Amino acid sequence: PRQWEGSEAGSPSAPRAGASDSELRGLPDEDAHEDFDPLDDSRLSRSLDELIARRSAFLADYQNAAWARRYAKLVGRVRSAENLKAPGSTALTEAVARNLAKLMAYKDEYEVARLYASGPFIERLRAQFEGDFSLRFHLAPPLLAKKDAHGRPIKREYGPWMFTAFGWLARLKFLRGTAFDPFGRTDERREERKLIADYETVLDELLAGLDDSRLRLAVDIASLPEHIRGYGHVKHAHVQAARRRGDELLARWRNPKVLDIVQVD
Repeated sequence: PRQWEGSEAGSPSAPRAGASDSELRGLPDEDAHEDFDPLDDSRLSRSLDELIARRSAFLADYQNAAWARRYAKLVGRVRSAENLKAPGSTALTEAVARNLAKLMAYKDEYEVARLYASGPFIERLRAQFEGDFSLRFHLAPPLLAKKDAHGRPIKREYGPWMFTAFGWLARLKFLRGTAFDPFGRTDERREERKLIADYETVLDELLAGLDDSRLRLAVDIASLPEHIRGYGHVKHAHVQAARRRGDELLARWRNPKVLDIVQVD
């Protein structure tokens, strides 16, 4: 049987057309394939309500109903505040709906396992290959992988049995973020949880001072997570850049006189 290789860095995708078996790779950048990124619905959502509903449904599947309610409740608060303080605008609500969901649906070990074990992924493989094929995975399990001279995890090759392991791991998503989460103590997972908490705190500050004249700046601040991409050290670099930009924008938010000068200039 032919073999297909996958890596853990992102969402599953079908092998690219024309690639030889030895070249095939899976799981590219997180935003590369709409089929495996339900949060990328720019061509699908025809209204703000639909945009929010799609993300709520995805977060319920990603974690549970409580996680989805947390998302919907905060987006609802933003929507009410924007309706009151900037009537006719939905720009801030849309920015929060997209970016909060992005932060809350970070791709950890449970999510990558869920995506590998998902029906659409298998359908893509069957559409690409006829007959029998086997799977090989190139992974760097955080609790098992050795590191190179730069401190980066070294990937190892795992056989088709990993597909069964993905199915079991996906069922353990209820451990995510709890004291029993074996992956939750890594620096990367701590950072991802902190990003969510920090974003919620910033939104409280934005809603407290929101008005028509400051709407554009509020949208810019709420949209900062859209610039965070990648995994591991690549994602960390994007996070640091987003935090620096956030500090600059929040300084303007907290000093309206500076904002007025910038607008006049």
